[in-house]
Amino acid sequence: MTYRMSADHAAIAAFDAALARGEEELVPAIVLDRLLAGDPPLRVWREHRGLTQTALATASGVHRVVIADIEAGRKRGSLAAHVKLARALNVLVDDLVR
Repeated sequence: MTYRMSADHAAIAAFDAALARGEEELVPAIVLDRLLAGDPPLRVWREHRGLTQTALATASGVHRVVIADIEAGRKRGSLAAHVKLARALNVLVDDLVR
């Protein structure tokens, strides 16, 4: 059986390869469109990276409920939480706040 990489996996692999070469990431128009439309930045970046809230919680060390509260606009989240989330998503903290 031959393994075939999905489009999402291919995008992630291309992103990883670009980072390894020290190249900057090009942000897809769909991500920019969602951000400009007012979608929660944390949710947009998390979904763009193909992560669930649980996976992001594990990767960042930020509790899943805190992530859900930030995405829903119920809480702003601490600077420390945003720093951890930004590192896990490989974005700037500024990219996660409106």
